[in-house]
Amino acid sequence: MKKIFQLVAFFLLLSNSSQALDASISYATFKSPQQNYVEVYLFVVGKTVNYLQTVDTTFSQAQVEVVILFKQKGEIVKFDKYNLNSPISTQMEDFVDLKRYALENGNYELEVSIQDKNEVENAVHYKGNFKIDFPSSPTQLEQSDIQLLASVKPSTEDHVLVKNGFFLEPLPHNYYNRNATQLIFYNELYDTDTKIKDAFQVTYGIEQVVNNKASTILIGHKKRQPEPVNVLILQMDIAKLQSGNYTLFVEIRNRAKELLSRKTIDFQRSNPFYGAPEEAVETVEIKDEFVGKLTQQELRYSLKAIAPLVPKQDVQRLNSAIAKKDSTVQQRFLFNFWINQNPNNPQVTYNAFMKVAEAVDRQFDSGFGYGFESDRGYTYIRYGRPDDMIKVDNDPSAPPYEIWIYNDFPMTSQVNVRFLFYAPGLGLDYRMLHSTARGELSNPQWQLELYKNAPNEIQGDNYIDGTQMQDNWNRHASRYFNEN
Repeated sequence: MKKIFQLVAFFLLLSNSSQALDASISYATFKSPQQNYVEVYLFVVGKTVNYLQTVDTTFSQAQVEVVILFKQKGEIVKFDKYNLNSPISTQMEDFVDLKRYALENGNYELEVSIQDKNEVENAVHYKGNFKIDFPSSPTQLEQSDIQLLASVKPSTEDHVLVKNGFFLEPLPHNYYNRNATQLIFYNELYDTDTKIKDAFQVTYGIEQVVNNKASTILIGHKKRQPEPVNVLILQMDIAKLQSGNYTLFVEIRNRAKELLSRKTIDFQRSNPFYGAPEEAVETVEIKDEFVGKLTQQELRYSLKAIAPLVPKQDVQRLNSAIAKKDSTVQQRFLFNFWINQNPNNPQVTYNAFMKVAEAVDRQFDSGFGYGFESDRGYTYIRYGRPDDMIKVDNDPSAPPYEIWIYNDFPMTSQVNVRFLFYAPGLGLDYRMLHSTARGELSNPQWQLELYKNAPNEIQGDNYIDGTQMQDNWNRHASRYFNEN
């Protein structure tokens, strides 16, 4: 199982600097035709080491000395010492390294020391134990440890992190913060061509242990063909995984569903806002969130922009927050709204929405309030971009008008929904006149209002309750609105 050294429990951290060097060490064991080996992953937080200017004073670089010891029964069986440089940059950047060491099967003690070359007292020391166990059995299936990844992409470059045609960025630690939405992992299976000789199933999933009882809460399956080395690069959606301790497992089964091999790795998940009651969110230090960095003007603009999306029961609270001009109240309302949209990363969703809101503001600006406060802007924000739009400004006896068409309308489970907007003042202020969407303005006499400059052309003799106009040259509104 891949291990990670943390600053708690059975690991020892020694630091003699006020700017404590922050680094993570993890590893995973693998097998090759030549030798079993262990990969040791090192991740250094750039802001916790000292940078010196390079020859070009625009740039700087940090350097750490790494000492790695492998011991068995207290005796050193392998030793490595090297210097690791950060990228040359104008800012402090995190940097990562990977080393591979051939080792026989057995139990090992691993010690890693990391020292800042530019401040010798800034150092850390890690200790832990692991085991390499790849039995050379003609029948027993062998499986590598599970490696958790921060990212993966195809690559053919000559780089220490490139393996089997992929650039594998290791996860610094077995911990997923609230912004994480995907769990990606790497695993290898060996000799399935000789030990299975037939298509087999990979089952992978996530278990949660509560009161010593493990329950599978996420699961996936993949069918694979036998090969000398099967490479598994898979991912799972953990956006809705609540805070807690979990186990990722990978199982190999044959056609008879018999378990041939199983590997696991533990990880932690922090997702404080998913499924949390509103009172729990209220305890968040709001000034530390993205809304705490918005100006009073940006807050007001943002709150007005989300008005079309706010549930009816919260509209009064929204209007009150805008009217009070209390930054804390406004920040809290805005933060709570976006937490409900995206508990993992509300800022990302907020930023994406505001780009749309600003575009809608510009497009539907009529000189009266913001563009998203207009009827067309409200509709765009609430229901999205229409599938089709018909704009008419030369219909006799009618002011300019637009018909918006939505083929699918999930909010009310309707199809072929229509909106009609018109500009009675012949300006840019288009108003909603009629819609087939449930809950929106429904005006059976919309034709009479649109063509009120032709009152004598109502169809039929009922001038009070009539709903349709006579067909006339170039009069298309009814046809446009009702056609399939």
